[in-house]
Amino acid sequence: MKSIDAIIFDLGGVFIEIDYTATISEFEKLGFENANHLYSQSEQAYLFEQFEKGEISPPHFINKLLAISNSTPNPNEIVKAWNAMICNFYLESISVLKNLQDKYRLFMLSNTNELHIDLVNRRWNEVEDSQMHSLFERIHLSHELGMRKPYPETFLKVCEMNNLIPKNTVFIDDSIQHVEGAKIAGLQTIHLRKITDLASELNAFGIN
Repeated sequence: MKSIDAIIFDLGGVFIEIDYTATISEFEKLGFENANHLYSQSEQAYLFEQFEKGEISPPHFINKLLAISNSTPNPNEIVKAWNAMICNFYLESISVLKNLQDKYRLFMLSNTNELHIDLVNRRWNEVEDSQMHSLFERIHLSHELGMRKPYPETFLKVCEMNNLIPKNTVFIDDSIQHVEGAKIAGLQTIHLRKITDLASELNAFGIN
């Protein structure tokens, strides 16, 4: 294993629990056909990719969804369904992060959007007094960066912006396609299959 200078963490599935089936279920209740194909952990329709890259605004996103529903939901119902996947922060993961603060350069790279990150910040404030940004050198959100995972150029851009050497940087994510993208970009990687395994996976990698 090569030396490690920095760690880039995903957000969902690493620090906060995500239930994609909850949003799929809520979309189905609102009259969306084949909601499981419309949005899932491994596959998203182009509309969601646009939103996560900041190419369209929340009102635009909501109106596009309203137009393809077979019922007549209101905008608030769309937002509620979209946010249903956002669950709670896993406190042990936050403790692991705090323990690494003085040992490595720490970053976050998350595919997210304006609606989700607003709820994420509120959930964070329910369990932490400090701001999330205080625990990372820099947080990169796809809708602000204009780029998203799993594209290798996204990882290379983040490394360039922070003067990181890819081969000395570890990326950890719960989605295998994101891990594969990071590998192509030359980063070391950890595929986190369960949020409860963060500490043990890092320890197995020699990070503690």
